[in-house]
Formats: sequence, structure tokens, C-alpha cells
Amino acid sequence: MSDRAARRRVERPLSWAEPLAVAAGLAGREGSLCLLSDPAIPASRSYVAAEPDQIRIGPAGADLFAAVREPGFAEGVVGLAAYDAGARPATGDRETVWPDLMLARYPALLVFDHDRRALKAVGWGADEAAAHAACDQAAAWLAEAREPGRPPAPAHRLTAEAPPQAYLDAVAEVVGRISAGELFQANIARAWRGALRPGADPFEVFLRLATDRAAPYGAWWRLGERALVSNSPELFLVCDRAAGRIETRPIKGTRGRESDPVADAAAAAALLASAKDRAENLMIVDLMRNDLARVCTPGSVKVEALFAVESHPTVHHLVSTVAGVLAPGQGPAEALTATFPPGSITGAPKHQAMKVIADLEPPRGPWCGTLFVLDEVGRLTASVLIRTASFERVEGVWTFRALAGAGIVADSVPAAELAETEVKFSALRQALAG
Repeated sequence: MSDRAARRRVERPLSWAEPLAVAAGLAGREGSLCLLSDPAIPASRSYVAAEPDQIRIGPAGADLFAAVREPGFAEGVVGLAAYDAGARPATGDRETVWPDLMLARYPALLVFDHDRRALKAVGWGADEAAAHAACDQAAAWLAEAREPGRPPAPAHRLTAEAPPQAYLDAVAEVVGRISAGELFQANIARAWRGALRPGADPFEVFLRLATDRAAPYGAWWRLGERALVSNSPELFLVCDRAAGRIETRPIKGTRGRESDPVADAAAAAALLASAKDRAENLMIVDLMRNDLARVCTPGSVKVEALFAVESHPTVHHLVSTVAGVLAPGQGPAEALTATFPPGSITGAPKHQAMKVIADLEPPRGPWCGTLFVLDEVGRLTASVLIRTASFERVEGVWTFRALAGAGIVADSVPAAELAETEVKFSALRQALAG
């Protein structure tokens, strides 16, 4: 069967198993994948898979998401687009630290419906017999499930790439450029890097995050000598061609959680009442409305929720929801092209914000790119890769890099923005180094 040909699909119900336990049994396999959603969230689904039958890694050219248009890559596909690839129209051909696009097509997926505690195997193939064989493979993964436990902190080295003063200076420069009328907002990040102890594996970091702090868009993915661990709370896109709907939920505005319930409620209330955070959020809502309008029928893009407070284990976030009706002929590839990289981690105006980010930061790599899945019916779900660490194995040792950022506006105080990056990095820091 040609890679470009559509595949036959079959589905089979299975007895329930916990996705993290199944993922633990497959963690050492090539292409091992776990997209793990917090089961407390209504309508949440998780996915587990391994051993893709097609992998594409490398520079993707001007049309970053071209492969997503191919019939053979319409379902059962996972992809990672690096931030720097999406920013290139604004930043030019600067050095990169990660492939533009990593794409894997799976012959089988396990799909976990948390609301109904229902599990199914989905298989694809050139014909129905091959698709059933792929389902058999997925069903066999359940026999390898194991109780994962919580491993000890795997990192033996974790250091900031630059001193805190460098970040304070960068924030002050952005505030000055905003005052000069160059832009309205830019998301500026700090980075940390390190290495795992000999014999440790990035999956241990994922386990520590998943068992301590469930997230809406938790993710583990290994391809070759690279791996990704994400504990992202942020939806970039849902694009459902069959329903004719596209949705985004940008996050802008953060407060750290408090151990005392009264103080914690006060922190959430202060976030909701903050004029600065509301203005920051509204700017990105307007940006995302414009991005969605490129693939939606005229007049259909609406703000369905504005300034909702979402609470996570270490932070409160201010989240808005923007949705629209897909125009005829538009689908996942077009939606990604129109909106990537996400507006919530660039700024406004988007093109200029990306130029400013490039002036002040080294390449970001996967961080603030997107991890996406085209599920069993071709529906796209894409997360924003915040709360994310990327790993590369060098001479048998896994090295890692992770970032955290803050949205800088005209009245930003550098010390407060520095403190926000520490809050945002805290969960990953604890997962890596304890």
C-alpha cells in the first residue's frame, strides 16, 4: 500500500486497563507513546501506542504540515512541530536545536475513554485483515501492563542556562520596546538543562509528573535518540472536520497555588481581578480570533468563554475559549498552518513578537511548539508544549532541556515575571531533581 493511500480501519472493545500502566509496559519500545489526560476532566481521552510503521523526521520545508494532507497520514498519526520552524517566517534561517517536524504513523492505537471507563483498540491496514492484525497487536499490549510506581528523581545535574539577571534584563528590554510602540506583548522564556544519572530513563520523569500532577495534555513520546515529556495544561487546537468546528483555549495569566485553602482562593480571585492579566489574556484572544478566521466561515469565530480560572496542582491559570465553523475545504493541516506557533506563547503583533523573542532567546526547540494527534476519526487535538522537557541521548546518557516563560506587557515588573517562571518550572524541577 502506498504511504499516500488511505488505510482501512477496524475497532475492537477491550476490558479496561489504566493507560499509565499499559504505557509503562511499552516504554522501552521504539515510538512508545502515551498521551495522558487527567481523568477528572469531562470527556477526557488518553492514547497509548508503540512501533509506528512510518516515521518522518527532519526539515519540513515551507509547507510544514504538508504530510498531514496525505490520505495515509489522516488517522493514527502523532506529530511534534518545533517552535522555531513556525517562527522562521519572522526570524529567518537561524540555528535550530530540534527537527522542524517529527511525525509518526501508528498501525494501532489504544484509546481510553475516561468518562465511560471504556477502552478500545483501533487498527489500520491495507485491507481489513491487516487492520484486524493491528488490533490484535494493540490488544496484546495489555498483557505487558505493569504497576509503574513512582521512581526516585532521575536527574543528577540541573542548571540554568543563564543567570537570573539575564532574564531581568530581557524583560526590561521588552518593556522598553513596548513603550516605544514596537509591540504590545511578548512571551519571554528562561531555560534549564542537565543530564539524567547513568541508567536513568526519561520515562521516569513522565511517571513522576503523571503520578503527582495529572494534566489535561500530559505526554510521553520516544523516537530514536529523542524523547519528550510534557505536562501541559494548554490546548492549542481541536479541529474536527466532521463536525465543522475548530477551537482554541489560550492561557494568559498565572498565580501560584497556596497550601492554605483561604490563601489559595484569594490567589485565584486576585488573578481573576487583575487588570494586567485580563488585558494580557484579551490581547491573545484577539490574536487567536484573527488566526482562526483564516480557516473559518466569515463571522463564525466567537469567544465562547472569557477569563475563566482553571486550577492545576501548582498554579491557577486564566483561560479563554475561542471557536469557529470550519470553512469548506479546510482541515487539520490548514488549521495548523494558519495558527502555528500558538499566539499565547509568542505575543502581539505575532510576527513582531517572534522577532523580538529571537533577539533575546536562543532557539526554543520543542518548547512552545505543538504535539498533536490525529485520532481514529481524523480529529486533530494539539497541545501547546509548555511544562515540557526535551531529551536527547548522547553517548548513552540522556541530556535534557526545559524552559518556562512569562507574557511581558507594558506594566510588567521584571522581578515578578522572573518569579512567575520559577512557579511554572516548579513541577518539572521536582520531577527531574526532586
